[in-house]
Amino acid sequence: MKRLRNLASLVTRKRPPVGSTPADVVHAENKWKLLRYRRSEPARFGTPVLLVPSLINRHYVLDLLPEKSFVEWLLARGHDVYCIDWGTPSDEDRYLSFDDVCDRYIGRALHKTGKAHVLGYCMGGTLATIHASVHPERFASLVALAAPVRFSEAGMLGVWTQSPAFEPKSLVAGLGNVPWQLLQSSFHMLRPTLNLAKLVSLIDRAYDDEFLDGFLAIETWGNDNVSFPGEVWRTWVEELYRGDALASGTFALSGKPARLEGVTCPLLVVTFEHDAIVPKASAQDLLDRAGSRDKHALHLSGGHVGAVVSRGAAKKLWPALSEFWAAREVAPTARASGASSSRPRSPAVPRAKGAGRGSRPSRSTGRP
Repeated sequence: MKRLRNLASLVTRKRPPVGSTPADVVHAENKWKLLRYRRSEPARFGTPVLLVPSLINRHYVLDLLPEKSFVEWLLARGHDVYCIDWGTPSDEDRYLSFDDVCDRYIGRALHKTGKAHVLGYCMGGTLATIHASVHPERFASLVALAAPVRFSEAGMLGVWTQSPAFEPKSLVAGLGNVPWQLLQSSFHMLRPTLNLAKLVSLIDRAYDDEFLDGFLAIETWGNDNVSFPGEVWRTWVEELYRGDALASGTFALSGKPARLEGVTCPLLVVTFEHDAIVPKASAQDLLDRAGSRDKHALHLSGGHVGAVVSRGAAKKLWPALSEFWAAREVAPTARASGASSSRPRSPAVPRAKGAGRGSRPSRSTGRP
């Protein structure tokens, strides 16, 4: 009976409070903002964490719901947390360049945070990787979370962009920014039966109020999409997807070579077994090619979104990330006192099952 009552009340059911962790805007420029989440007490760790989400998704996927928020969890663990909110591009942003976003915007965020542990999610991970390849001194560490780097291994999205009938320049010339509806349709086509599967799951578990709140929160985020600035998208498709320039070592950021070997900070590459958007082979190349001596892999079950925001993530992924950062603290008390320090703690890799330790290059893999 409760299942039926909950299903009947879906239309009028109060929507969950997504992205509700209090934060202050510490920098704003054009459409993007840098958020710093409020703490009720001083941070345990001096080195901040900077979250870089995808350019075409809302940042609050990392702050989904109270008690189910990665940001809230990090604050409770003692981290000082910043996040880039890319905002919503307008018509004039069709001429925004890839260098503007990847070099200048991320650079200004890091200037504000100081040397930080940077987590880049999906496209945000690619942007953070490219920035780290040119400016590794700005990173205390880099976590590439489901981030594509070898686009020749990018699955169906890679296949579609190679079609001779697909003309990125013509699309941008005609539309300016790439509409979010077009982008969302492309992702739906990767798994055509996904909506049906979600409906079956919804009916099956409608009796569970906690499940319903989480389901509605993810659906709210999944349908709150952002258009892609035209020139940034053209570069993304022509140079990265079609040209595979990052993997081949021919990509440049603001005229400087952006090679994966230039990533020399401590590195963690996270991949997911059932990720249809970023297959493991597309992300793994960063681990193989990065110049870091302290580099590790964490491979978990789950999909591109669910593995990051689920209950399982709170038990496995989130603790692994916190431990990775804690072991690479570069300023244990500096930011609370105003002093600075560059002396790192002894390195460690996540304590997920199967992960190893050590400062030598590693391909340790955590499995659930």
